[in-house]
Amino acid sequence: MRKHTIGIIMNGVTGRMGTNQHLLRSIAEIIKQEGVKIGPGETIIPDPVLVGRDRDKLEKLCALSGVQKMTTDLGEALADADNKIYFDAQVTGRRADAIRQAVRAGKHIYCEKPISVDTATAMELYRLCQEAGVKHGVVQDKLWLPGVIKLKRLIQQGFFGTILSVRGEFGYWVFEGDSIPAQRPSWNYRKEEDGGIISDMLCHWRYLLDNVFGKVKAVSCLGATHIPRRIDEQGKTYASTADDAAYATFELEGGIIAQFNSAWTVRVRRDDLLTLQVDGTKGSAVAGLRECYIQHYGNTPKPVWNPDIAQPINFFEGWAKVPEQEVYENAFKVQWELFLRHVVKGGPFPWDLREGAKGVQLAEKGLESWSKRCWLDIPEL
Repeated sequence: MRKHTIGIIMNGVTGRMGTNQHLLRSIAEIIKQEGVKIGPGETIIPDPVLVGRDRDKLEKLCALSGVQKMTTDLGEALADADNKIYFDAQVTGRRADAIRQAVRAGKHIYCEKPISVDTATAMELYRLCQEAGVKHGVVQDKLWLPGVIKLKRLIQQGFFGTILSVRGEFGYWVFEGDSIPAQRPSWNYRKEEDGGIISDMLCHWRYLLDNVFGKVKAVSCLGATHIPRRIDEQGKTYASTADDAAYATFELEGGIIAQFNSAWTVRVRRDDLLTLQVDGTKGSAVAGLRECYIQHYGNTPKPVWNPDIAQPINFFEGWAKVPEQEVYENAFKVQWELFLRHVVKGGPFPWDLREGAKGVQLAEKGLESWSKRCWLDIPEL
């Protein structure tokens, strides 16, 4: 058995996403399954070192995950030649400087999105990686959600005919933090700390739309700060200076229109925290994170507008659940395995830092559209 042991510097994994999705449900699970099998008798074994500013948090995380190595000194981790990959899950504002250090140290780069606070910096990081000859990637997890995979299969099979529109509903109620603790960190609601739902979620919608439905050509976006004051982790009241809701419309190539509502100020009465409705000339689908329901042209009811009588049609009937035709693993874990293969064996990995920069670009254009109250074209990067 040939084993490729790959040291991974995991910076910022004491945060919610880094702990749960990247460490516990991805890297720790890959270690438990004895690595990523890449051929007969050949396996990649991750060897992570946890990096953060709080030693107590790191020690607890090591005990929870079974990881043996940790440090509060990023330079020390970068100096170790056995560490081949640098992964960043810090808050957005700290990401660029750390990635620059890691590139200078010759590390391959894998990071969370947004990869930076602005498009110019994002493209700088992409060019630095290209010039240094290191491999690089950005997390685009929603492409491997079971519901999205089912949608992609339907498109491949021609189920929709000509796709006309996509409607996305994302979000939930994030408690203000007074009587009930908030379930998201307070920096999300401070613009001065790079918070805001437009910067966060339009990066997701860019790669989702580009990869599943069609390239984004233009955007019109309206943001809002619906909850003006919240309570932070220390119990102190603070002013919400970042947007907590976004209402965006996108024009895609092929004439498809996509509309996405994103909000941390909405109460959920739908199938999931994220739902996507795709309407086409031959059929429609509604997908959540895991499930997908379809209605073919032949099963489409014929409503007649008459508000004077009770609605005779149950619109939830006539939809069929797409069966489980594949085995679906954690979306973050799937992409981690693909990136590890890419580092060791080469081959294509299309979800690179340039793709990450496209997400930052769309978020910037969304904020500009809100400011100018206008449609904006999305130029090629």
